[in-house]
Amino acid sequence: MRIIDQAALDALSAEARDLPRRRKNFNLHAALEDPIQRLCNAVEPGTYVRPHRHDGGRWEVFTVLRGAVRVLTFGDDGRVESATLVGPGQDAALIEVPGGTWHSMVSLEAGTVFFEVKPGPYSPMADKDFAAWAPEEGAGRAADLEAWMHTADIGAVWT
Repeated sequence: MRIIDQAALDALSAEARDLPRRRKNFNLHAALEDPIQRLCNAVEPGTYVRPHRHDGGRWEVFTVLRGAVRVLTFGDDGRVESATLVGPGQDAALIEVPGGTWHSMVSLEAGTVFFEVKPGPYSPMADKDFAAWAPEEGAGRAADLEAWMHTADIGAVWT
């Protein structure tokens, strides 16, 4: 049996805080080829998750173990279609994002960690289709989009 305790979550969050991307995952699956991917992901405020989608019906399910995130879904033009607060005491306890859905998230609290399950195998080159309207990670406007996603209303479009 494998147990992920609070000390492990603390350590994962500490690693995330020290990384330029401000996030760090801990895989529970043995290999990237596994048919089901299971991971804890520490996401600190300010981390930029470029809006993306997963092709081929590749869904993902996650629940926030501690802290909170705001999950946004978008239309093809970047229009916000939904925004949901996820975490203990928030609007949602668990979210499933269907394959083909443009989505992103922002971390709302230091120490936020979520648990994610998605179909494998994981192939970094084929896992995500990034939205053309969203800046690349590290680009000048990436931080602006991350900040905008904290408060963007349904129907708003990133420009």
